[in-house]
Amino acid sequence: MKTIRVLSRDSALAVRQAELVIDAIHRYDAALQTELITMKTTGDIILDRSLDEIGGKGLFVKELDAALLAGAGDISVHSCKDLPLGENPELPLVAFSEREDARDALVLPFGVSELDAAKPIGCSSARRAAQLKLLYPNMRVAPVRGNVPTRLRKLDGGEYSALVLAAAGLKRLGLEARISRVFTAEEMLPAACQGIIAVQARANADTEFLRLFRSAESELCARAERAFTAALGADCSAPVAAYARRDGDEYKISGMFVGADGVPRFNGVSAGADELTAAAVELARGFLNG
Repeated sequence: MKTIRVLSRDSALAVRQAELVIDAIHRYDAALQTELITMKTTGDIILDRSLDEIGGKGLFVKELDAALLAGAGDISVHSCKDLPLGENPELPLVAFSEREDARDALVLPFGVSELDAAKPIGCSSARRAAQLKLLYPNMRVAPVRGNVPTRLRKLDGGEYSALVLAAAGLKRLGLEARISRVFTAEEMLPAACQGIIAVQARANADTEFLRLFRSAESELCARAERAFTAALGADCSAPVAAYARRDGDEYKISGMFVGADGVPRFNGVSAGADELTAAAVELARGFLNG
């Protein structure tokens, strides 16, 4: 029987996300064989500069894309929020996971219950930094690079007063106990696609084995959020946010845009499932025209 080769970054979180995909493949057909192939990407190697300086979050993807195109694997697994907005027709997105907690979380050092104003909040996201200035106007924000365990070591080593991390990543790593506060979406609007795992494959590949992994609702929300970001002319590293979710019989998408004045602006709109992506685009145009 054919072995399904799963490509992933080699970080602990990326491996855990790939394992979730593999678990779903085995639930679909326990007889299927799988092989996890991990790679260190440029974004994992260069840690002394911000992602914006070295090419953005796409640096977490390009080596995996090249390996997938070359036939070194059958699928690749990504945090959906890290994917470039321009979808490669040769490597389509073929599955989106059910969404884990989409919110952001504040993590304090072990044994600490309050922020230390003498130390910055560690955060490399322009989106988070813009909203942290509203929540904690008297706190400094400083960049922090590295995977989740590396960032936590820096925090506990005294470099930062706190970190802001995705709740989804902490939960998938079994680190819920490190969460000091979860921000509501109204306090800190999440990144587009935060909490969603995405899978790529080569065009026209048979990916029926992902049937139990796929979430139609997550795909709908992810594509709308990506459309919002793209309509702003932004990328996955820009200070914008988008969060779509079911709201009764409709969906609501909320967006954040930081203009030239550096001030975050927020708005949202409701739409039916069939109109959600178009509504997301119009929401973005409203920011640009406002």
